[in-house]
Amino acid sequence: MQPPERSSLRQLAAAAGLSSRRFIADATGRVSMAEACGTVGTAPASPPTWLPGRLPVVPAETFRACSVMVSSARQLPAVLALLRLDGIAGRIVLCPPDAAPDHLPAVIAEARISAIISDGTGPALPAGTPVFGCPADAPPDLTDDAVGAATQWLLFTSGTTGRPKLVVHTLPSLIGPLDDGLGLAPDAIWSTFYDVRRYGGLTILLRALLGGGSMVLSRADEPAADFLARAGRSGVTHISGTPTHWRRALMSGAAARMAPRYVRLSGEVADQAILNQLAAAFPAAEVAHAFASTEAGVAFDVRDGLAGFPAGLIGKPGMKAELKVVDGSLRIRSARTADRYLGATSSMTDADGFVDTGDMLELRGDRYHFVGRREGVINVGGQKVHPEEVEAVLNRHPAVQMARVRGRASPVTGALVMAEIVLRASAGAEPSPILPDALRDDILEACRRALPPHKVPVTLRRVASLDTTGSSGKLSRRTQDEHA
Repeated sequence: MQPPERSSLRQLAAAAGLSSRRFIADATGRVSMAEACGTVGTAPASPPTWLPGRLPVVPAETFRACSVMVSSARQLPAVLALLRLDGIAGRIVLCPPDAAPDHLPAVIAEARISAIISDGTGPALPAGTPVFGCPADAPPDLTDDAVGAATQWLLFTSGTTGRPKLVVHTLPSLIGPLDDGLGLAPDAIWSTFYDVRRYGGLTILLRALLGGGSMVLSRADEPAADFLARAGRSGVTHISGTPTHWRRALMSGAAARMAPRYVRLSGEVADQAILNQLAAAFPAAEVAHAFASTEAGVAFDVRDGLAGFPAGLIGKPGMKAELKVVDGSLRIRSARTADRYLGATSSMTDADGFVDTGDMLELRGDRYHFVGRREGVINVGGQKVHPEEVEAVLNRHPAVQMARVRGRASPVTGALVMAEIVLRASAGAEPSPILPDALRDDILEACRRALPPHKVPVTLRRVASLDTTGSSGKLSRRTQDEHA
């Protein structure tokens, strides 16, 4: 959907309806949508957890045309700040809770931040920039004349090394993907394992706010079983996460505590194994997987239960996101694309307006399959290995719950393929870090049947869990040598 020109987030959320059934909730409680939007005649709710007394609170109008960073450990204060500041602030930087504190001074300088909105939690903030609590007031009913120029929304890229880039979006580019034909009942209750300061979580939040639904927010340190139980108690009907999020959810044994109507995967390659597992865990739900990136926006989602996507989508006329493949990489052109990287001297698109996603495709029959990231290739004696391709084979084995494949330096071949696996509880192996020889041989034999020799792992290690890259929910892809 495209908003009316110069409409604010708060206006659009209120226009979707302020029924008493609509709410935004986190692990500590909930607020009604009317309270969150601060509609006329509704006293703004201000629990102490929102507005710690040690931070000064000023009217939202104070931040008109200012560059503001929103930073907190919890997501609810950030959502309230967005509702109060979009259409007033000139720029809002959404700081994820796992942002490296030593990166923030450069981010603040580059984005010309003049104020930070916080609840007193989140990454350690550098001295020198005023810090305020979330404005207790929402501005009066904003007319089109009162809404300023479109607020820039700046999102951190989800890279795991170096200082993240800041991607410049506006509300129209962020809500463009909502017009994808997904039928929603007016009582839809959304949730996501993602943090809403990341693109994947933000698009789900916007679906809830602008689609007339409610939103249940996750918490970074909440065990998967507790989150699923809370989502179930809240009546969540639509929920999203990365394949890694979902594998952990299934491992928790708590999937039966909720009964969603729609389950979505994005952010990583969704292989057939996880799609089948989710279809079995949630037989009444539609299981879909989507492709999106912070820069390119949402390109498409696939709802047929199969890995990959139909080849006919490439070059298909009339698509809201146009797709093409160049040198094996998916490229996207649409109104959902971000404007630019902040401070960049060159465009993030090519001469024809396409974003090179860096996600590599392989055509198999009548479907394209994602095989991995261009920069994630392991070079084994001059031959390329995409870790995700090997992981998909490992994940198909009935004893494997999840797998991670990485490279390790070798003086002979340049790199070797190493694999770590988490076993299913039903695998029957003893609770030991040692992988039984028979099971190891069976898993490696499955790899040999499906992969050429240079892609077969030379070592297979059992682990209790696999680490992720914080609020993005993706498997950490650091190499064995970087961990050493």
